[in-house]
Amino acid sequence: MASSTLADRLDRIVLYQAYPQSFADADGDGIGDLDGLAGRLDHLSWLGVDAVWVNPCFVSPMRDAGYDVADFDHVDPRYGGDAALDRLVAAADRQGIAVILDLVAGHTSDEHPWFRAAIADPTDHRYVFSDREADGFEAVPGPRGGFYKPNFFAFQPALNFGYARSDPAEPWRQPVDADGPRRNRDALVDIIRRWYDRGVQGFRVDMAASLVKDDRGHVETAKLWNEVRARLDESHPGRILLSEWGDPARAIPAGFHSDFFLQFGGDTDGRPLKSLFNDNAGTVHDAWNQSEVWAGADATGDAADFVAAWREAAGAIDRDGRGGVVGLPTANHDFTRMVSGPRDAEQARAALLLVLTWPAMPSIYYGDEIGMRYVPGLASHEGSSLGPRYERAGSRTPMQWGDMGDGIHPSRYLPEDPDPGRPTVAAQRDDPGSLLTFVRAAIALRREDARLSARAPVEVRTTGYPFTYVRGGSLLIALNPSRTPRTVPDAAGRFIHGYAAHVSGNTLHLDAFGCAVVELDHTTAAAPAASDERTPA
Repeated sequence: MASSTLADRLDRIVLYQAYPQSFADADGDGIGDLDGLAGRLDHLSWLGVDAVWVNPCFVSPMRDAGYDVADFDHVDPRYGGDAALDRLVAAADRQGIAVILDLVAGHTSDEHPWFRAAIADPTDHRYVFSDREADGFEAVPGPRGGFYKPNFFAFQPALNFGYARSDPAEPWRQPVDADGPRRNRDALVDIIRRWYDRGVQGFRVDMAASLVKDDRGHVETAKLWNEVRARLDESHPGRILLSEWGDPARAIPAGFHSDFFLQFGGDTDGRPLKSLFNDNAGTVHDAWNQSEVWAGADATGDAADFVAAWREAAGAIDRDGRGGVVGLPTANHDFTRMVSGPRDAEQARAALLLVLTWPAMPSIYYGDEIGMRYVPGLASHEGSSLGPRYERAGSRTPMQWGDMGDGIHPSRYLPEDPDPGRPTVAAQRDDPGSLLTFVRAAIALRREDARLSARAPVEVRTTGYPFTYVRGGSLLIALNPSRTPRTVPDAAGRFIHGYAAHVSGNTLHLDAFGCAVVELDHTTAAAPAASDERTPA
């Protein structure tokens, strides 16, 4: 591409999320590592992605799979240490792929030297401490005494970025400009800069909205991130910050280049993504409990809530004026994959094509390109369980490579999907009808056609079955995730890409689970109709 930095081409990139311990194992110890990821970059290059987001790989006791960091400046030995990251960055650069790391900004492990020092020094305010019991606080395990505030699990003490409001009943609250919060802001910038100096091109920030406490509307948190963004743009222009906020309309004006619609966030607790294909949180041994989603075979959902939230975010991005984009993931390590419960890979094609053709930054979770499924019933591993009905292990199973014959081992971090018919990269790569080749062709189309960029216009025609919209004035996308065939009138044109679909005369026919991209004739480009159109948007 013509642009020289990742930030410059933000509207065109396709992101790939690699969960390192599950992705590929180079040293044969059973745990995926960074050399394994480097050894599989040919797959990412062949697929056509522009950047790879690597979940936390810093030194950690791994009680929360790396989201409990004990040293922000070094890569954990199980992933190959610092040298392995340097090798990954160099190899990715040769392939034209940017490396994005994952930053846990709001807390550390209770084994971090910062916390060990703070619990022995009453004058250290790097964390949130109280001299009395308070709701949600934990007893300090050290001579300091008192209590500390966790940010998620009890072993993840919250870093002190201050409170937005004072409260006489809680005298331990410090303002955002106190010495402790300022020290943490500076440390945050320094950590990012050190990794940028080693060639990393961006960070995805975990729990980005959680830093300043009691911050209604996230006003002070937004000020913090805008300050961080300004300092980083000055020292390392062209790098990008992605957020786990779940509310792009707030996160992007807060300083991020992109924010993902997620299974939580915003005023509706993640409704935009949930209404598409999230299907609740996932289960352990309970019966499948599917919520109403648009990507359902029974056609009981609607994409209208998603479209409305995207429009709100697009308006906020326009007002912000810095060129941010909405992020749209197929899944991630914290919620169920598209192929979950009764939904199989064939049914997921329409949803995958939505992610790759909507005006957003697509993020492909490893394995979704071949239709890996959420595996129910797995035991909790490294903090994966968040309750009896929310088990994340099923979305973190090893990447299913099949026999690639290249000396890179499959991960054994978790049990592999036991289904004997499970999909693999090896089986699908040379199959022109496979999901993998379908996804690759959609990525290529997105890269080649400017009408599919995140900033190109969209005209939404219908939000039900089918979900239809036109990109760039003449590129029709029609998606039918239901088992009932559908038709789209006024669709004369050239069929470009799709599945179980064809154009006949003036009508686009979508079979069960069919989807299509059609180059409209100029006479049909303005027509606004489809069968069973549901809510127009």
